[in-house]
Amino acid sequence: MISSKTVVGVDIAKRVFQLHWVEPDTGEVVSRQLKRDRFLEYFTNRSPCLIGMEACGGSQHWARQLTALGHEVKLMPACWVKPFCGSNKSDAQDARAIWSAVQQPGAKTVAVKTEAQQAVLALHRIRQQLVKFRTAQINGLRGLLTEYGEIMPLGRAALAKGVVAAFERIAERLPAVLIDTFREQWSRIATLDDQINEIERRLQVWHRNDASSRRIAEIPGVGLLTATAAIASIGDPRAFNSGRELAAWLGLVPRQSGTGGRLRLLGISKHGDTYLRTLLIHGARSVLTHSKAPPTWATKLAQRRPQNVAIVALANKMARTIWALLAHERRYQRDFVSKPTVP
Repeated sequence: MISSKTVVGVDIAKRVFQLHWVEPDTGEVVSRQLKRDRFLEYFTNRSPCLIGMEACGGSQHWARQLTALGHEVKLMPACWVKPFCGSNKSDAQDARAIWSAVQQPGAKTVAVKTEAQQAVLALHRIRQQLVKFRTAQINGLRGLLTEYGEIMPLGRAALAKGVVAAFERIAERLPAVLIDTFREQWSRIATLDDQINEIERRLQVWHRNDASSRRIAEIPGVGLLTATAAIASIGDPRAFNSGRELAAWLGLVPRQSGTGGRLRLLGISKHGDTYLRTLLIHGARSVLTHSKAPPTWATKLAQRRPQNVAIVALANKMARTIWALLAHERRYQRDFVSKPTVP
């Protein structure tokens, strides 16, 4: 019987799960394998325990299931588990590493998301994949037309205007089978456009029905994609103690390198969610370069430092603002000045 204080490290897989724990009463080290269909059954009749898992594919599902059984689940980022793996790689070694990592003081964990939040992220991932497909199709068509002297203008809208005329010009001297194939390629690009627009329409419906998403969308530079992706990726804002922790989780803080008491700041760490970080940086770039009234501090920073430095600094500020609005359930105020908490 697992006591309430037992810490269990779980290495999940497709079919066989590896468990590792130490019996608190006897000190016995236990390493056990469980089939996938017996995993939940094993924990159903156990006393509540702390279960550590690496944040990977399927971990969110199992975390929700185990939490429903009364257990406490902590999802560990892979970078926090790796230092405890040692030199050899095996399922038993990974489970032991997770067991060690989850007990470390100050260990960072990944928030357990709801199924609705994961559904929104799934829409974002599918849209991102379709955008990559569309870009590949467009670049392929551009390259093929270049072989026949047709240089397409830059930009999606300019390409749409010029490609039909290009087909008519080369149709006079090239085989019909090739021209038909080109037109089919262009038709596939239009189909991808429709699919991407449909996903964005579904995200818009979800966005209108979610108060938190509408609230953070009031921040300059935060649009539909950034707002919905932030709500779904962050999960519970209370998982972060401050806005700076969220910015660090997104990799928007500088890396540090130092020795002998000397500390040197490098470029941003680029840890965490690449997709959400990219959306925030693109939003910050739009505010700084196209907004009629960009933040004064960001404009002054861009005058004395490279523009990308100012853009990342503004993205960092946007991430902190998002956390503040979510954690304190406030509306965005452009001229709001935070005050230190008096103990």
